[in-house]
Amino acid sequence: MNVQKQRMKELVEILNRAGQAYYQEAEEIISNYEYDRLYDELVSLERELGITLSDSPTIHVGYEVLSELPKERHERPMLSLDKTKDAGELKSFLGNKKGMLSWKLDGLTIVLTYREGELYKAVTRGNGEVGEVITNNARVFKNIPLKIRYKGELILRGEAVIGYQDFERINSQIQEAEAKYKNPRNLCSGSVRQLNNEITARRNVRFYAFSLVQAENVDFHNSRIYQMEWLKEQGFETVEYHEVTGETAEAEVIKFSEKIAENDFPSDGLVLIYDDIAYGQSLGRTSKFPRDSYAFKWADELKETTLLEVEWSPSRTGLINPVAIFEPVELEGTTVSRASVHNISIMEELELGVGDTIEVYKANMIIPQIAENLTKSGVKDIPSVCPVCGGKTEVRKVSNAKALYCTNPDCQAKHVKAFSLFVSRDALNIEGLSEATLEKFIARGYIKEFADIFHLDRYEEEITSLEGFGEKSYKNLTASVERARKTTLPRVIYALGISGIGLANAKVICRQFDYDIEKMLHATEEELDEIPGVGDVLAKAFADYFGNQENVKRLKRLLSELEIPEEKSEKKQIFAGVNFVITGSVEHFANRGEVKELIESLGGKVTGSVTSKTNYLINNDVTSTSSKNKKANELKVPIISEEQLLKMIEEGR
Repeated sequence: MNVQKQRMKELVEILNRAGQAYYQEAEEIISNYEYDRLYDELVSLERELGITLSDSPTIHVGYEVLSELPKERHERPMLSLDKTKDAGELKSFLGNKKGMLSWKLDGLTIVLTYREGELYKAVTRGNGEVGEVITNNARVFKNIPLKIRYKGELILRGEAVIGYQDFERINSQIQEAEAKYKNPRNLCSGSVRQLNNEITARRNVRFYAFSLVQAENVDFHNSRIYQMEWLKEQGFETVEYHEVTGETAEAEVIKFSEKIAENDFPSDGLVLIYDDIAYGQSLGRTSKFPRDSYAFKWADELKETTLLEVEWSPSRTGLINPVAIFEPVELEGTTVSRASVHNISIMEELELGVGDTIEVYKANMIIPQIAENLTKSGVKDIPSVCPVCGGKTEVRKVSNAKALYCTNPDCQAKHVKAFSLFVSRDALNIEGLSEATLEKFIARGYIKEFADIFHLDRYEEEITSLEGFGEKSYKNLTASVERARKTTLPRVIYALGISGIGLANAKVICRQFDYDIEKMLHATEEELDEIPGVGDVLAKAFADYFGNQENVKRLKRLLSELEIPEEKSEKKQIFAGVNFVITGSVEHFANRGEVKELIESLGGKVTGSVTSKTNYLINNDVTSTSSKNKKANELKVPIISEEQLLKMIEEGR
């Protein structure tokens, strides 16, 4: 018994550490398959010994949320679901009752409250008892109705998700992220919990209702399915669901499984709930699970194969991801031969070495993963140099996971993303240089620094002979390059890719230093920090960048290729006679005092309360129901965000 109890303690520690890393820090330190295996082992031990430790994940629904978003306790706890991988258990669960079978989407669970026909509140699941208030973000989900016909209080639950296509698109565009998001769920979690809902709006988050919690004075005929139909009538998109009986449940599971490969949204199984609401509620709940519903997870198809090599794939951030290459096997109807291992921590957990016999599967029947290593020869041959540039590598521990990084700032893999930013629309705006084309040009040595883009004519013969290129493509490209020579200094500064410096920041900095590049090159952190909207983090990034003399030399070589019209910064009194009120938290400034200082330097006046003489109320939460917002709406005073204020300044109002 002592050995079993010790094993139980080990399992609790491993699972809690993995759960905290996954839910709070978006880090995956063990695979989903391994987590489920260890969890099931823990459940079995708890049943056998009749002991449940106080910190066991089997009695804790989740982890405490860590963020600056407001927190709120749910009126009713949001429990996890008991689960099975045996479709036959669903038949036993139903007995002679009717049920509703639906997708179990893999995103972020949200509770919505509507009052008087309008969205009143949105709260994340959090740890099941306390969630984060994300109302402002929910308002910009792609498909949430902000107004509905029903005027009573409505509370419903659903899943916020980002589809695979949007995941790939958004992931490829993220320039500032330290590493790409590993899956749509992590991206969705980060998108839903943004402090700035403009970012959420760009992420194409969708909401699918899966449960109605409360709606006053509506007869739902004691039916979950009727509730879902009613929600559709109110304008909500719901998860796909089907009526099932004990006789049809297994066949419906098969029908759902046949749709997985075609689905754009991520799912990790199905949910079965009794259609009879009163009967389901009469069953009550355990300390963790409701007794009226069951989760079904697909039984993974496992195949044994041999690990041939570990391929190390560098990224713009310097992170080098391990990818397992193995003897091809057939899984879920397709041939697979590679699977991401994510990081060194997972490799060590698997004791993964070349030549090992491994079992592989498709997570959620889609993503190839390693389930288990049968021979466990151990991790070896972690590269000491980057496979792309030959620069030195180092193992770093970020949060709870160990990962490999290239330390060479000039690594070609990092250049690809940097050049992609340089040629983007808001920077030098050079058409014809896609990321794939840049990768080819860099690998062949045509481009080593930004200035080289303006001398691609040196390689005309080589470029026109490349696959996918020809005389016409080459001429279009060089014409676009020539057009890009005439630009502005803020665009150039933004194009350099200095951490955190966007186009708006670049314009503010250029204006502060009278568009004098020498002044900017020698600006101190203190001088930069004093600029409204910059702050200490951006000031340090800017000063550090130009503290590197190689960066200065590259910029001067670039400027020699460009034609930049002379500009003179004058602080025109563009806000003369204009009255502002500032409320709420600020994002681009250290505090509201800095916003006030900037407005007053441009001739404006800042007061403390909204009156008929107020011209603008500045509040990043433009849809807030605060007293100042209400007063502004009553008086028809425009409510603008910081972004809009900065845009007004940039455009000279």
